[in-house]
Amino acid sequence: MSPVANAFDIKSASLDLLALLLRTDNLDELSQALDARFGDTSDAPAEAFVLDVEALPNPAELDLGRLLPLLSRRGIRAVALRHPDNALAAMASRFGLAFANSAAQPRSVQAAAEPAAKPAVETVASPAAATMIVDRPVRAGQQIYAKGGDLVVLAMVSAGAEVIADGNIHVYAPLRGRALAGARGNHAARIFARSMEAELVSIAGVYRTIEQALPDSILGKPTQIYLENERLVMTALGE
Repeated sequence: MSPVANAFDIKSASLDLLALLLRTDNLDELSQALDARFGDTSDAPAEAFVLDVEALPNPAELDLGRLLPLLSRRGIRAVALRHPDNALAAMASRFGLAFANSAAQPRSVQAAAEPAAKPAVETVASPAAATMIVDRPVRAGQQIYAKGGDLVVLAMVSAGAEVIADGNIHVYAPLRGRALAGARGNHAARIFARSMEAELVSIAGVYRTIEQALPDSILGKPTQIYLENERLVMTALGE
């Protein structure tokens, strides 16, 4: 057999990707929602996402030419368009995206809880078990993401920094930045902080920005954060 015939093989592959579920085609509104949830992630490495437009009333009118660069600037690289109507395959192709027919695909775990101020995005995927340990401070502008498992930070998470995990987040130092646990829809994920001073906390897409002073019961104290009845609960550890 010639060397050319052995140049490549085609095999099946199972990829675990996040999905961005759009609930609005208003790109100004979407941009504000992304900034509110993630802040400035321009320095973060890009991650591949499936762009799910099934919830939009008129997905064919979505301005992908403007949307894709908007997402890219926030570290979100759309690689495929998902919708049950195959007519959108041509639209996906024009912008270099693959097309996935959602009617023919099983959905993985999807976050059902909605935040009080519902953002225009939702993450969809299944949790896994692994642990990333970070033994240095996470400084302003940095982002740490524990893909597929838990994140343990042994030093301070500074204001303006962001820590993300598909599982639980443990910060054995002051947590002053943003912490997003259960990033792929794991409702059972929790956040544990030795000193609670966070700017924003989120579990499975349900988030809360800390715009007002935290109560004395948890401010600067060991705290756990979890979901209960589709709302975030923050309690002092040991209570």
